Amino acid sequence: MKAYMVFDIGGTYIKYAVMDETAKKLISGKLATPKEGLESFLLTLQRIVEQYADDFELQGIAVSSPGSVDVKTGIIGGASAIPYIHGVNMTGLIKERTGLQTTIENDANCAALAEGWLGAAKGTDYYICIVIGTGIGGSIVLNQSILRGASLHGGEFGYMIMGAPFQEPLQATWSHVASTNALVEEVERRKLLEKGTLNGEKVFRLAEEGDLIAQDCIAELYKRLAIGIYNLKYALDPQKILIGGGVSKRQDVIAGINRELKGLRNDISTLHIEVEACQFGNDANLIGALFHFLNDKDGFKNNRLGGVVNAWCD
Repeated sequence: MKAYMVFDIGGTYIKYAVMDETAKKLISGKLATPKEGLESFLLTLQRIVEQYADDFELQGIAVSSPGSVDVKTGIIGGASAIPYIHGVNMTGLIKERTGLQTTIENDANCAALAEGWLGAAKGTDYYICIVIGTGIGGSIVLNQSILRGASLHGGEFGYMIMGAPFQEPLQATWSHVASTNALVEEVERRKLLEKGTLNGEKVFRLAEEGDLIAQDCIAELYKRLAIGIYNLKYALDPQKILIGGGVSKRQDVIAGINRELKGLRNDISTLHIEVEACQFGNDANLIGALFHFLNDKDGFKNNRLGGVVNAWCD
């Protein structure tokens, strides 16, 4: 059976799936991202591919990765929680280990591709996807094309400076003040807890149980997210604004952001601004990586979406 090996590389886990060309998962799993270095990482991917090579006629490998991915060269620029993946020809190294054609795309771009192919943005020409997690990333899709930017930083919304303290502006980026990680750290600080005690799920659970500090920090998070989204709407004016990342699964988060956005309207700022959740959640990066592979096996044509799969708009 023809299928595709798909990897979603994260700082904590590598998620993987064997998928058919419709993005149906035939096999899936995850394992801890190696900390030892590049050789351990490549060996891990190689072993996963070998595990399923006898059961499926693997057509290639699609990878979703953090960082500033150059889809033409396969080199991952920028920085991430996995330092050893940067600055090397990742697609070339994986192909050398497995013998399979490999493509790679930025994880936030993958999430956007998934939503445009089969999800919440299907049939939409111009939208942005904001991914909220350890930091804040994103993607801009204009006329069914990923806007990469001159330095491959198109859609890196988390770098936006959100205000005081202006004496240290880079400590007030959107990622620093409005990510899930920022929320967790703020609750830990205010509750005098050791760093690493909480995570996003625990913070929301505390709020549901009546913890006033958690509730206050979440309310502040909604305001900070709404301000950034307001800025993006007026700068880019997309048709849709999608929210991805783990928090997007919570309806109260989407409702809370929209409540704050509604409060930002006045006689001058009259645009209706509303967000909605990405449809695919934790599977978005896998689906988008597959879409990227199917539409651009050589890494040179994927500035334009659609085509080979013929499924952007049904």
